[in-house]
This record gives sequence, structure tokens and C-alpha cells, in this order.
Amino acid sequence: MKKFLLISFLLLCANFAYATNVLEEQNLIQTRIDKVGTDLLNYNKIPKRIVFTYTPQTKKSLLSTDKALTKRQIIVYDGLYQHLQTDDELAAMLAREISTAVKSYSGVWGGTLDSVQVALGSKKFEVVADKRAVDYMVNAGYSPLALIVFINKTYPQKRFDRFSRHNLTSKRLAKIYEYITYKYPQYLTDEKYLNNEYYQNFLLNSVENRKLLEEKIRTKSTKDVDYE
Repeated sequence: MKKFLLISFLLLCANFAYATNVLEEQNLIQTRIDKVGTDLLNYNKIPKRIVFTYTPQTKKSLLSTDKALTKRQIIVYDGLYQHLQTDDELAAMLAREISTAVKSYSGVWGGTLDSVQVALGSKKFEVVADKRAVDYMVNAGYSPLALIVFINKTYPQKRFDRFSRHNLTSKRLAKIYEYITYKYPQYLTDEKYLNNEYYQNFLLNSVENRKLLEEKIRTKSTKDVDYE
């Protein structure tokens, strides 16, 4: 009986220690998310209240924008968080979500109409939101190339986007790269990202689109490039 009680006590202690460690780890993650998220809000002088929430749950889809429009709450699911290796990548994810949440404050009915428009999906809005996220990151001191890395790692590539409300991931990345090229070219020589395997993968898969961009720059064209 004493042996049984001792084993039960040791198991109880082990479970308590494990639960305590898990809770401490979750608190550290939440603190990190709050720090990066608040930096983005403050350095961009965004006078809107947006809440950042980490959850150990794993969503089936890695993409979570479900409450950014309705509750101005950005939820970071653990399945997504595990893909964020650096603070730059975390900033990329949060900046993109903030870009969506901020839109919910504008327009009539307290932003309700604009929120519906965004929720229904718009390729044009998607491009604008991506560019705004780049600006947010640069203003807060984060490398915008991390947005390319983040999207390249987490957003799958569809076969075509003719009947979709969203652009092909390759088109999104090409437009982000073009925006950085024109507005923040100094980041394109960032050695940290030149050696990043995911950024290298983007460069490998964007050869044709970058050729189209080079041609646009060479001819000084102002027309939109029809990326693939």
C-alpha cells in the first residue's frame, strides 16, 4: 500500500511539474507575441485597440484571420507559431493580420461594411494589405523579406486563381518582392536572408517573375506586371 501511495505521489508531482513547465512556456510565447505585436502598433502609430492571443490549439488551416475582422483579435495558433523561427517572421505574420484588423475600423457602421468586403475576399485588397504589412514591418525595424519567407512557408500554391477570390501565392510573393525592390531596396542585400533556405527557395521558384520585374525596371514601365 505504501509503495502504491509513493508511486501515486511521484506521478502527481511529475504531472504538476509538467503542467507548470507547459504553462511557463505558453506565458513566454504570449509575452513574445505581445512584445512584437505592440512594437508594430506603436512604431506605426496605430491608434486602434487590437488584442494578440496565443493558443496551444492547432487549427486545421495554418491561416487564421477569423477574428481579426469581427473582434479585432489576432489569434496565433500553435500550429502556425511553430513555423515562425525568428522575430522577423513573427512580425510578418502579425503585421499582415494587423493590416486586416485595421481595415475593420474604417468605413461606415464602425467598419462593418469594410469588414464584410474583406471577408468576402478581394485580390486587390490582398495586394494592398500585403504592401501595408511591409510598411508596418520596416517602420518597426523588422526585415520585410521575412514576409516573403513566412508566406512561402505557410501558404500553399493553387493550380490557378481565375475563379478564386485570392491571388496565386506566387503572384502575391512577386508583388511583395516588387514593392520591396522599389521602396526598400536596401533590404535585398540582407545577408541574413540571402542565406535563408526559405528565401532561397523563393528565389529559385520566382525566376520567371523576377525576369518580368527586371524588364519592367529596364523599360521604366508604369504598367502592372502580369505575374504568373
